[in-house]
Amino acid sequence: MSESSENLSRFEKITSSLNMQGLGLEIGPSHNPVAPKKENFNVHVLDHLDAEGLKSKYIGHDALGVDVNNIEEVDFVWSGEPLPDLIGKTECYDWIIASHVIEHVPDMIGFLQQCEKLLTPNGKLSLVIPDKRFCFDYLSPLTSAGQFIDAHEQKRTRPSVGQVFDHFANACSQNNAITWVNSPDETASIQVLHPFQQAMDLGLHWIESGDYIDVHCWRFTPESFELLLSDFRKLKLLQLTVDCSFPTYGHEFYVSLSKQAKASDAELDRVKVLRSLIGI
Repeated sequence: MSESSENLSRFEKITSSLNMQGLGLEIGPSHNPVAPKKENFNVHVLDHLDAEGLKSKYIGHDALGVDVNNIEEVDFVWSGEPLPDLIGKTECYDWIIASHVIEHVPDMIGFLQQCEKLLTPNGKLSLVIPDKRFCFDYLSPLTSAGQFIDAHEQKRTRPSVGQVFDHFANACSQNNAITWVNSPDETASIQVLHPFQQAMDLGLHWIESGDYIDVHCWRFTPESFELLLSDFRKLKLLQLTVDCSFPTYGHEFYVSLSKQAKASDAELDRVKVLRSLIGI
């Protein structure tokens, strides 16, 4: 599931198969857009807050490398409705970029279906996805296709109480960092980030208040994500296929999806992939 990534920048990996001269949609760019309007990209911005709301959210985060001046005007403020309903049309975007988004969405299958509807027939969806082996998700298991199917059947619009609990109970750091380049070894200092009581309290708060608590709902590696896509296509839940991809660099990997099936698409050896995912 990879093409040569030697000497390519992050931007080049994300946009390598996209027609950047066409109309695009960037979902959840927050303070770090991949294709900013100020650089003359023909792009609409979709986020969970408007520009002023995002600036208020991130004010005072300078020490974490956040520059609120990078926050752009938001064209569509998402509050849980289907994306085609929010935008008001379908088959309208030549490209969609979603960086570090799908691990947060409560119904990932529904999200991908909606992006599929927004793409033109030759359009591409470019995803940047954290690899759970190289970030604070390290101690949590990979997500199975069945878990995604359950969330889709339940039409979830926010994380479940269990997902909130798992996120806070299991999130960890390695040598005080929440992302890293190499897999932890016996000498690495692995510590949970949140006291158990906090995880329990946030789960109870979710039940009692109904507030939306943003967490990583799902966890992937490049191989697990490719198997998930294969399963979803066979189940007729998605049409999208991998157009190109790049392996994990730092703590993230890159996948571009297309409506157009590639003649080279090969059947995955399910047993081989599943064995590799559990390390046997």
